[in-house]
Amino acid sequence: MKSVMDYFYQPFAKNESIRILQITDTHLFAKKNEQLLGVNTTNSFQAVLDAILDRQFRFDLVLATGDLVQDHNEQGYHYFAEMVKPLEKPLFWLQGNHDQLQMEKPLQQYSQIKSQKHILVGDKWQILMLDSQVFGVPHGKLSSYQLDWLKVKLAENSERYTLIALHHNILPTHSAWLDQHSLRNVHDLAKIVKPYNKIKAIIHGHIHQEMDKLWKGIRILSTPSTCIQFKPHSNNFALDLIPQGWRELVLHPDGSIDSEVKRLATNEFLPDFSAEGY
Repeated sequence: MKSVMDYFYQPFAKNESIRILQITDTHLFAKKNEQLLGVNTTNSFQAVLDAILDRQFRFDLVLATGDLVQDHNEQGYHYFAEMVKPLEKPLFWLQGNHDQLQMEKPLQQYSQIKSQKHILVGDKWQILMLDSQVFGVPHGKLSSYQLDWLKVKLAENSERYTLIALHHNILPTHSAWLDQHSLRNVHDLAKIVKPYNKIKAIIHGHIHQEMDKLWKGIRILSTPSTCIQFKPHSNNFALDLIPQGWRELVLHPDGSIDSEVKRLATNEFLPDFSAEGY
């Protein structure tokens, strides 16, 4: 199952920490003036990118964890690739439930955008990018191929610490409307990760809110959207007034992780709070 395309090797000095930027759920449209529930997603994403560059967080690579576009239109991926150019670091992506099945086709035209799902970083870490998309429906599921691939990569690199990324949430948000759209086969994932004590974290998007919890000894981190935010602990669909955000992670050689969610300093992009769904 191993192939040259599995790997992107980013060399680091020995015992150097790896610094990662995670952005998620940008929900871009084919037209830059389109809005998602009252928020211009192009403008809010640009504001997030500007804030990231202003912070001068020295990251080594970027992980984009799904729902890059909202309307399944190829043009949105071109906008995404053009907008992230100033980050000047390799960016790895995975599918969300709103993404095209063939999203690699437009993205592969940009050298900064990488399609590899197995990323070896330094001497100590690997990143595994999983596809939880079930096209046409909002919930997620890991296919037998994805589960087998994960099992092989964990076994092949059992000496490395592992960061897993996917789009869908594996833990409940305690919002009934949102939890019906989570990963459906969490039990299958649990069986595969159980033997490996060097899996240090699983990161995801999808729920448009921040989470930092433990699941079977593994840290579970969710990251806010760059556009609308979902209100936590709400049985019915509800939007939050908290600003747009992103996540910064530092993977240390001893297997520890420092991670923090950052948000825009202003509430310039408020949604339509009367919306009952999207």
